[in-house]
Amino acid sequence: RRGILIVRHLKRLERVMLGYLEVSDGPEEEARLGILETLQCTIEHAWPRMPCRLPVLLKALLRLLWDVHTERGPTPEPVRAALLHRATQCLILLDRCSQGQVKVLLEGVHSSCEEKRVRECLRKVQEST
Repeated sequence: RRGILIVRHLKRLERVMLGYLEVSDGPEEEARLGILETLQCTIEHAWPRMPCRLPVLLKALLRLLWDVHTERGPTPEPVRAALLHRATQCLILLDRCSQGQVKVLLEGVHSSCEEKRVRECLRKVQEST
């Protein structure tokens, strides 16, 4: 809701978002899904400030992709798919606001990753325009 004014609170908001992305919050993953939506809106509104935050956000999103794929908890498949989709969308937005830096950084990861679902998410980022 704050639009570009979110930049004033970006450092604190980033810490909160990263904290929520690291921890599973139960089978429905409502907090993680909400935080991914918040991250997406933040990237859309504060895009000029995102390239400097790219290393931290990229690492957190890649870790989330891996965790969601490897966790064997009670999380239903549609929730896992939603998490993977939203994380992929955030990666695509980060790539757009960083003039393709995400694609460059993901080249080595995509070629060395053997997990099908994670590779599919990375492929979507690589093919986005």
